[in-house]
Amino acid sequence: MNLEDKHIATKRKADHLDLTFKSQTGANFNDTRFMYEPLMGDINDIDLKTIFIDTEFDAPVWISSMTGGTGLAAKINKNLARVCSDFGLGMGLGSCRQLLDSNDYFEDFNIRKYIGDRPLYANLGIAQIEQLVLTGKTHKIVDLVKKLQADGLIIHINPLQEFTQEEGDRLSQKPIDSLKELLDKEDLRIIVKEVGQGMGYNSLKELMQLPLAAIDFGAFGGTNFSKLEMLRNSNISNKQYNSFVNIGHSAEEMLGFVNKIKDEIADKILCDQVIISGGIKSFLDGYYYTEKIGVPSIYGMASEFLKHSTGEYDLLREFISKHIEGLKMAKAFLRIKN
Repeated sequence: MNLEDKHIATKRKADHLDLTFKSQTGANFNDTRFMYEPLMGDINDIDLKTIFIDTEFDAPVWISSMTGGTGLAAKINKNLARVCSDFGLGMGLGSCRQLLDSNDYFEDFNIRKYIGDRPLYANLGIAQIEQLVLTGKTHKIVDLVKKLQADGLIIHINPLQEFTQEEGDRLSQKPIDSLKELLDKEDLRIIVKEVGQGMGYNSLKELMQLPLAAIDFGAFGGTNFSKLEMLRNSNISNKQYNSFVNIGHSAEEMLGFVNKIKDEIADKILCDQVIISGGIKSFLDGYYYTEKIGVPSIYGMASEFLKHSTGEYDLLREFISKHIEGLKMAKAFLRIKN
């Protein structure tokens, strides 16, 4: 051992002594979802590659839709696209509504050159889909996807968000009817998601019987856009809608619904690809949920990536790198409890 190594070892021992009492965990605070098997794993044997929507992912990670049309959007989307290219991931853009009738914000979303051949999906809300379906202008959706060189379209279903938004849209028909009409009219790969409150059993059952590319949970437990709208709403009369903020379904509840639906109507299922999102705070959450669900899945994160995407790219790259290494360690040494 050279002098430098001895110095590092000595400092490490000193740190251990200083931090021993601060490092007490207590038996009641362990993560009870897992069996830890320290003798049974080898991180070098772990391969995270997975096939999702007919594409190989180097890790089962999806960068969920976040932002568009703001001052920072171009930088955020560019950084996220680069990290998808570097790590073999996929991503959804934030709402592309502004691009339906104008190219003013096009460069905020124009990231195919950065993401390479990785999956990239445009994004519109169900209110815009309904309007374009009812007015016979669904070709504008196809044009949008082509303009962005995207692989398909994410449709976010958000009636509660729109209702709690002071300037929100009101729907004139059931979202499921608008979805079916669009699928009948246009040949597009479509992902359907919620925006922070998740979806119940019956909604998931309907979606799994449609020819969708995937279903994105957008579950309760992460960023809740109804709550976000209430926080930004200056109209005091709308505060009575605050109670809607607490309505929703967690990712764990939703995966239970999906597993039940799979068992009940296996022969009728047209879509069994799922992005588990909403409240995914770490690689442990992602590992746990993708292991528990009984259909092909990856997991999506938004706010955790957003924190690291507004600055220099190297910071985001380091975050993703450590996230994936953590996922490998979890897969090597942790087993899901039944």
